[in-house]
Amino acid sequence: MAVYTDLNAETLANLIGEYDVGELVSAKGIAEGVSNSNWLIETSGKNGGKDYNAADTGARYILTMYERRIELDDLPFFLGLLDHLSAKGCPVPRTIHDKSGAAFRWLDDKAVALIEFLPGVSIDHPTPAQAHAVGAALAGIHLAAQDFPENRTQTLGPAGWRAAAQDCTRGHMDEISPGLGAAVFAELDYLDAHWPQDLPSGVSHCDLFPDNVLMLGEKVTGLIDFYFAANDAFAYDLAVTHAAWCFADAGGTFREDIAAALISGYSSVRQLSENEIAALPVLARGAAMRFVTSRAFDWIDTPADALVTRKDPMDFIRRLHCYSKRGVAAFPGVSV
Repeated sequence: MAVYTDLNAETLANLIGEYDVGELVSAKGIAEGVSNSNWLIETSGKNGGKDYNAADTGARYILTMYERRIELDDLPFFLGLLDHLSAKGCPVPRTIHDKSGAAFRWLDDKAVALIEFLPGVSIDHPTPAQAHAVGAALAGIHLAAQDFPENRTQTLGPAGWRAAAQDCTRGHMDEISPGLGAAVFAELDYLDAHWPQDLPSGVSHCDLFPDNVLMLGEKVTGLIDFYFAANDAFAYDLAVTHAAWCFADAGGTFREDIAAALISGYSSVRQLSENEIAALPVLARGAAMRFVTSRAFDWIDTPADALVTRKDPMDFIRRLHCYSKRGVAAFPGVSV
């Protein structure tokens, strides 16, 4: 999440008026993230609405304006997936459709969508019990999405990482850290030669960082921000989540207790195959490289005046070193 575009009060009020959610009370820009503009919206609420496509209770929503990376042709996939998983009972926010039934609208030349607000807070320092719950929730959406009728090709796989890295070199990647460019391309060559094929796959979240999970105590109340979701290997999605959750101190400390709990939670809902287990170390190196390249690109490319918190790509270089050194030992509780 982020804010790239300023919207005045009148524009926001007119936009919210297109939904059956009451009148706009307040709108607050959200600085986290780097891809879209987002606002926390509060309204006066609505009374007695029974339409699934309108908000039945509550008066808080997330308004998203799609700015970067997202192909607008993919919006029906992303928003439809939210509705599918929510209807399946997963802790996922549904899309608030407008009065005409549309899942998103146009504001000038940009698409906007209103999303259900879910209770909970993001966890900076998870406990093993919380990590177990996150692993189980991730496996739950993998199973629930199996009958989702739409597909989306993964654009942020190895080829996408290399393209992002090549774009970064124009912006002097080594200015982020000396030698970073050479290290990145050497790792990309390794991943191209060793990337696993033919693993169990389906619709995956592909970005389940702690700030994309809402919790109350040890319960997952919300999985959010599905805008990188795509058809990919389930074990890769688990590896992304592992890289996001199982480290502290900016990637410098590996938390074995969190890793064990995350894997245990996932396996309690969906068992990993032997091939998936064997592939986890390489998949995790790929997950780290994905965020090294995307963060490096954003570090160089983000406008100086954007309300955005840039993220350090070196956090994931440290994770990459851990995965390279530990191999399958980074995934306690599994055995090849």
